[in-house]
Amino acid sequence: MRIAVGSDHGGYALKVLLAGQLEASGHEVLDLGTDSEESVDYPDYGAAVGLAVAEGRAELGLCACGTGIGISIAANKIPGVRAALVHDATTARLAREHNHANVVCFGGRTTGTEVAGDALRAFLAATPLGGRHQHRVDEISALEADLTRKGNP
Repeated sequence: MRIAVGSDHGGYALKVLLAGQLEASGHEVLDLGTDSEESVDYPDYGAAVGLAVAEGRAELGLCACGTGIGISIAANKIPGVRAALVHDATTARLAREHNHANVVCFGGRTTGTEVAGDALRAFLAATPLGGRHQHRVDEISALEADLTRKGNP
């Protein structure tokens, strides 16, 4: 599977670690930056990962910033992206199963490396569920389409 990854300086170390785990598991990693711990703006990297997923250049995305909050907000501004900030394997699995998340986000300063690795594996192993969850995902997509049609983000 091809997975786009991106982070700001606050998530850089975690991004590098998780990208290595992805590659070791046989995934292709599309690293969209940043390339150091020098201060950069997280919206640029959240948008880059979101665009890669929305445009089909990657099947899933992974983002990290200091808390994971800002970069998840930025990624979610891209139509078709459902980015979820996760804190453990349970929230990661449920984000994928119930919300059909296609970008997983982490806080480099708030989530330990072992927990993040477990959460990433849970996210990748999970399958989006239909059933009672599909209607809600469809509602989100309809809301996004309405806003886009009206010229809003």
